[in-house]
Amino acid sequence: MCGGCVEKEYPNRGNICLENGSFLLNFTGCAVCSKRDFMLITNKSLKEEDGEEIVTYDHLFKNCHHIIARHEYTFSIMDEFQEYTMLCLLCGKAEDTISILPDDPRQMTLLF
Repeated sequence: MCGGCVEKEYPNRGNICLENGSFLLNFTGCAVCSKRDFMLITNKSLKEEDGEEIVTYDHLFKNCHHIIARHEYTFSIMDEFQEYTMLCLLCGKAEDTISILPDDPRQMTLLF
């Protein structure tokens, strides 16, 4: 999309996966109209493929309607875990895995 509008392309966001919204701290201003204002979310779609939810949308600059980035968020359940991913030029890349069990088996210690 537009690398000239962001401070850093695809910043590493750790485990912060956004299903909606915009990471405005990474927005330096529009490369087309040279202004800095809010984003609009357009062309939002939700589809399911093989048990995976995929949310996609465009970050559109409010003033000149320049498309800044395409955002993709996925959610799925694998075994006993919920898995989330995000990939966006503006918002960054991230992934997270959360246990659906009351006690996360990854956090349990072995007792002998």
